[in-house]
Order: sequence, then structure tokens, then C-alpha cells
Amino acid sequence: MADEVKTKAVLARIEGRVQGVWYRGWTVVEANRRRLRGWVRNCSDGSVEALVAGPEANVDAMLELFWKGPPSARVTAVTRKPAEDPGGTHFMEHPTY
Repeated sequence: MADEVKTKAVLARIEGRVQGVWYRGWTVVEANRRRLRGWVRNCSDGSVEALVAGPEANVDAMLELFWKGPPSARVTAVTRKPAEDPGGTHFMEHPTY
């Protein structure tokens, strides 16, 4: 009997120098690499928002990666709160909110 994989969904807001540095594209690549579902978008206040869902360990790993980001990013804060699983099978980029 296989162990059941625990899933998790989190809405994260990433602040700092995160727009204009390929943060959204990097997030899509890294999230899909970890087989996560959800989306990422720029916010009008200069932050980036991402909803990530999937196996708990993979979500936790992505939340830690948000602090790093792509090479030109300078992350100053990552806030997160529980969210509803968006469903679907992949991770995508949404327009600015």
C-alpha cells in the first residue's frame, strides 16, 4: 500500500526588485520543474504574487526558492497564506493585476 501524498496550496507575495528581472518566467520554469499547479503575476504595487499548489514538500521547496529568484532579482520579503487549490495540471503566468 502506497503512502498518500499530502498536498498544499499557498498564496505568496514576493517583494523587492522582482519586476523587470524575469521573475515570473523563472517562477513558471521552477514551478513546472516541481510539478506544481497554479499561477504567477505582477501586481500594480511592484510586487509579484504566486499561487502554488501540489505535494507539500514541493510547495515548501518553491516557497524557499522565492527568496532567491532569478539572478537579477533582489527579494526583500515573502509573505504567504493558505489558499484554495486552483486545480489544473500545470503552472502558468497571468497578466498584471
